[in-house]
Amino acid sequence: MLDDQAQDLIFRDAHTPQGFLDTPVTDEKLRQVYDLMKWGPTTMNTQPMRIVFARSKAAKERLAPALSPGNLDKTMKAQVTAIISYDARFYENLPKTFPNNPKAKDSFAGDEKRAMVDRVALRNGSLQGAYFIIAARALGLDCGPMSGFDNAKVDAAFFPDGRWKSNFLINLGQADPAKVFPRNPRLSFDEACRID
Repeated sequence: MLDDQAQDLIFRDAHTPQGFLDTPVTDEKLRQVYDLMKWGPTTMNTQPMRIVFARSKAAKERLAPALSPGNLDKTMKAQVTAIISYDARFYENLPKTFPNNPKAKDSFAGDEKRAMVDRVALRNGSLQGAYFIIAARALGLDCGPMSGFDNAKVDAAFFPDGRWKSNFLINLGQADPAKVFPRNPRLSFDEACRID
């Protein structure tokens, strides 16, 4: 069991910053985050999440037109913005990622299964995105997840072949303490849960 300090780092003390310090996020750190988060479970080990790390000026300029006004400035100033996406043909990897069922790929192939494929990809890609946030926090990065952007514009700019589809964005770096707002309330167990 993780001690209170680790639980605080990942959940209780972690906030979504509205700004970041000018502290570089290295390629090695991004690899460490991915290599930790990839162990989180997904349905049939589908692993549909894909990530583009927008760090260069050119990448940020391609991203900018898709951002809502409230997310533009902080995203442009963040060291890295992770475009959390999913692969619409994730099932092509199932012979490798789910070898105990050689026919797993067949259960997703075909145009008639497109809606089911998209549901599985979005659900499990979102789950992996949550693992990514937990891994980033565990490795000392602050995270600013966002959904205030135009998916179609991001997809056109970064995924023109249509295979990957954007889900949400995460600004990454070291939080600027002056731009971390107080913790907002959370629902209690009794407000959000039921035991039947």
